[in-house]
Amino acid sequence: MDVIAYTDGSARGNPGPGGYGAVLTCTVASGKQHKLELSGGYRRTTNNRMELMGVIVALEALNRPCNVTLHSDSQYVVKAFNDHWIEGWVRRGWKTAAKKPVKNVDLWQRLLAAKEPHQVSFVWVKGHAGNPLNERCDELATTAADSDELIDDIGFADAD
Repeated sequence: MDVIAYTDGSARGNPGPGGYGAVLTCTVASGKQHKLELSGGYRRTTNNRMELMGVIVALEALNRPCNVTLHSDSQYVVKAFNDHWIEGWVRRGWKTAAKKPVKNVDLWQRLLAAKEPHQVSFVWVKGHAGNPLNERCDELATTAADSDELIDDIGFADAD
């Protein structure tokens, strides 16, 4: 099954309250189109963590292996895969090329696990440039960040 996913993250302050949004679309064999929107918010987090959570939640929502074209306005996320940063981080035991600890390891590891059963291609999209699904993800993320129903980001440390 081919899935188109758009994801975004937001933080009100960095760190501060944050949220993520994801929109997944697919067309099943009968020709029927499906759309799923996902979002959630955290009391204290960072924009990068929320960008990662948008991707993670989108991939974790898939209940069978899929071909996923994942659109994100986060260079952090897209370059980690397209420029093969993550392969080096894993090879070096989650250290950067400068031998410093990689930030957000908990979420990178969760993302790798969520990505494992799928064929995922990462596509960068310019944020706030009128792309309807990217704009919808931004709306979902910011609405979640502004919500009264925020949860704790257990893996967050002020080091990000």
